[in-house]
Amino acid sequence: MNALMEMYGDHNFTVLGFPCNQFGLQSPENEEILNVLKYVRPGGGFVPKFPIFSKVEVNGLNEEPLFTFLKESLPFVNPVVGDIKRLYWSPIKVNDLRWNFERFLVTANGMPYKYDLHCPIEIVERDI
Repeated sequence: MNALMEMYGDHNFTVLGFPCNQFGLQSPENEEILNVLKYVRPGGGFVPKFPIFSKVEVNGLNEEPLFTFLKESLPFVNPVVGDIKRLYWSPIKVNDLRWNFERFLVTANGMPYKYDLHCPIEIVERDI
């Protein structure tokens, strides 16, 4: 995502990071997120070149309205729900996000354009 910011950050483009703890309870506390990124994963002094928000819920009864809007606006792309023992929300719905690092591309006027689970960066670049 830093590479995308370097390539397109001057062109009315930004990446937004939303940590979530609903997938295997792996997200650190809000005050630890930047240090974990810098020293643990990915580590090596990594500093995001885009905003990282406080943790949110992206699925379930308490999901952020932004993610409700994104999921309702675009078709889901993953028919596999996953290991429900590692998913921490209810109710589980067919269009729920399935894991961390899922990406949405939104147009400059705020309309969801594309949702991809594991899209190669070359395709993301083409779409931008």
